[in-house]
Amino acid sequence: MSTNKEKNREIINITLDETKSTVKKTTDEAIKEIPRFTKAVNEYQEESIQATKDIADNFLESQKEVIHSVQSLWVPYVENIQNSYWSYWTSPKRATENYARAVSNITDSTIASTRLANNVLFTTMETWKTSIQHARDNAKEFSRLNANVAKTFENVAKDSLRDFSAREEVLTHSRQ
Repeated sequence: MSTNKEKNREIINITLDETKSTVKKTTDEAIKEIPRFTKAVNEYQEESIQATKDIADNFLESQKEVIHSVQSLWVPYVENIQNSYWSYWTSPKRATENYARAVSNITDSTIASTRLANNVLFTTMETWKTSIQHARDNAKEFSRLNANVAKTFENVAKDSLRDFSAREEVLTHSRQ
C-alpha cells in the first residue's frame, strides 16, 4: 500500500511539475513579447501626434493659400470701406489673425486631448498592474488556505482513524 501511495505521490508531483514548466514556458514567451507591445504603443503615440501635426500643417498651408488669394482680390476694396465706415476688428487682416488663433487653439486642444487619452491609457495599465498584483497575492493566500485545509483534513482523518483503532482495540479486549 505504501508503494502505491508513493507512486501516486510521484505521479502527482511529476504532473504538477510539468504543468508548472508549461506555465513558466508560456509566461516566458509572453514576457518576450513585451518589447513588441511597448514598441507598438510608442509607435501609436508618435503616429497620433505626428498625424495631428500633419493635419494642422496641411490645413494651415491650404488656408494660407486661400487667404492670400482672397486677400489679393478683396483687401484693397475692404480696407477702403473699412477705413470709411467700420472699425479695425472687421478688417480682413484682423479676421485672419483671429482665424489663425482659433486654428492654433484647435491644434493645441487636439494634442492635449491625445495627451489625456494617453494618460488614461497609462492609468488603466497601472490599474491593471495593481489588479494583477492583488490577484497574485490573493491566489497565493487561497493556495496557502487550501493546503492548510487539506493538512487539517488529513490530520482529522488520521486522528479519527487512530481513535477508531484504539476503540476497536478496547472493544476487542473487553469482549475477550
